[in-house]
Amino acid sequence: MRKKAAPPWNLLAAVIVLAAAAAEEEKQRFREAPEFYNAEGCPAALAPSAAAECSAAAAVHVAMTLDATYLRGSMAAILSVLQHTGCPQSIQFHFVAADDIPFLNATLASSFPYLVYKIYPFEPARVAGFISSSIRAALDSPLNYARSYLDKLLRGGAGDCPRRVVYLDSDVILVDDIRRLAATPLADPDSALAAPEHCNANLAAYFTPSFWANPALSGTLGLGQRRRPCYFNTGVMVMDLDRWRAGRYTEKIEEWMELQKRIRIYELGSLPPFLLVFAGRIAAVDRRWNQHGLGGDNFSGRCRGLHPGPVSLLHWSGKGKPWVRIDEGRPCPLDVLWAPYDLLLRGSLAVG
Repeated sequence: MRKKAAPPWNLLAAVIVLAAAAAEEEKQRFREAPEFYNAEGCPAALAPSAAAECSAAAAVHVAMTLDATYLRGSMAAILSVLQHTGCPQSIQFHFVAADDIPFLNATLASSFPYLVYKIYPFEPARVAGFISSSIRAALDSPLNYARSYLDKLLRGGAGDCPRRVVYLDSDVILVDDIRRLAATPLADPDSALAAPEHCNANLAAYFTPSFWANPALSGTLGLGQRRRPCYFNTGVMVMDLDRWRAGRYTEKIEEWMELQKRIRIYELGSLPPFLLVFAGRIAAVDRRWNQHGLGGDNFSGRCRGLHPGPVSLLHWSGKGKPWVRIDEGRPCPLDVLWAPYDLLLRGSLAVG
């Protein structure tokens, strides 16, 4: 009797991926978040919607990526934004997701029935040819590169609404009013981006010896700069999408990613192209708006403390995520600041 042919490997891989996604979704069940109301002086409340068209009347437009793996962090971040702003009913969210969109939509609608948002699909194939391996597998996810395409993904509203967005990573917690961050002046007419800078960071560490050995490459880092190029973290950014389009910044980022495929010039995912295009050319934001690095380094994720100074936003960038460390019974001291925003139902299985 003829042996039955094994199913093609790509079919098996697809089944495994779908099964893993279903298992991940089953783990993540969230409680409904409390509802918050506008204070006096806010714009008119927006109508709650899971398919909201962009409103020019929104007090702030927030852009985030969504996926099943980091959903627990995203839910906490959304809650923190709403809880600490004076105009929660006038905040509009723009979420970008590559897959699991029906599950993500249902989860958001269940936990935030009053939210004003829309999920925009992102095709991983859009960046698949640009991605090169980095020092941590999570940084190689196509969705990690979606922030470079917000000018195209969010386009289509009246007058290309939204013009200005605050981009947030999924591992942040705000303890201040996001309107203050969104109001960051972009005084220079060429400024398309604002972010907290860290000029004491060693910028050289983000690029390979091959990059620094080639004057034609390394010289571009300071080319046309307004001031000394400094490190900034792309997990918290204020973006003017009209100016971004005018400057063709997506295409400029892609050019560096294409070069990286031919000559390895950096090791750290989507961040170095942003540094190459924008370092020394961004509008300054007080560092209180990105107390980053709380997840430790990209290898061990060791506990870290806060940078000196006030805090408006806590950011668990790095390998260690607070929900993982809490579930494993080894939280870092600052993880207790994230825990009050965790919406995961206590009866759910822990999410790794």
